[in-house]
Amino acid sequence: MQQTRRVRMSAWAVPGIPEIVAGDELVAVIAAALVVDSGDQQSGGLEDGDILTVTSKIVSKAEGRQVLAADREQAITAETVRLVASREHPNGVTRIVENRLGLVMAAAGVDSSNTPDGVVLILPLDPDATALQLCAGLRERFGVNVGIVITDTVGRPWRKGQADIAIGAAGIRVLDDLRGTSDASGRTLAVSVTAIADEIAAATDLVKGKAGGLPVAVVRGLAQHVSELDAPGARSLVRSGADDMFRLGTKEAWLAGFDEAHDESDLKED
Repeated sequence: MQQTRRVRMSAWAVPGIPEIVAGDELVAVIAAALVVDSGDQQSGGLEDGDILTVTSKIVSKAEGRQVLAADREQAITAETVRLVASREHPNGVTRIVENRLGLVMAAAGVDSSNTPDGVVLILPLDPDATALQLCAGLRERFGVNVGIVITDTVGRPWRKGQADIAIGAAGIRVLDDLRGTSDASGRTLAVSVTAIADEIAAATDLVKGKAGGLPVAVVRGLAQHVSELDAPGARSLVRSGADDMFRLGTKEAWLAGFDEAHDESDLKED
């Protein structure tokens, strides 16, 4: 009888991350918190194969990516590449858009939660580049091979509630392509590609929480997904172009189809 390999995964939030301000060096800040939490100056309590998740908010704060709350709508417009859907409600209008990072999000990812009064945060300039910097810096600082995932919270189509996803990554395999392998019954898998980085992001949100002031977490037990620094980042998770089967909201798709049919009718009459 084949022995089943037992996989154990653990995750914990790192306490002691101070309020981040523009210009802060995140490698130094995170490294210091790891040392204090673990009491280990040499390794920061990290082991080969650990993966750290970092909320995008502290990256945005360090980059100075904030604007006055009064300029929120203008900031959303500036970050928008394509409008997917727009809905009016008693508190205003919600815009679901594709932003400059290729992510489809409400309000282009512009957010006011966990921010100082009177300002809103814009997503980081290049989350994959920041993840690479953090990964390289922490590997050099502690001498262990770790991975980094930068996370943000999104709603999901057809599902209630929000979950964290990866918007930046370095040093890990963001996808686990199982196509061509066999399942437990010996059947060949044809479409199974696991979004490893997104699953890690969602799992660690359970220990970081939304209001606990814990923007960094560590995952242990997934060393098989830690990779070289030049592995594809989270941008490779974005489904776009011909692969995107749901480019518009229902109302917007109907209106686009109506306009297209109307234009074709006009051409036939001419």
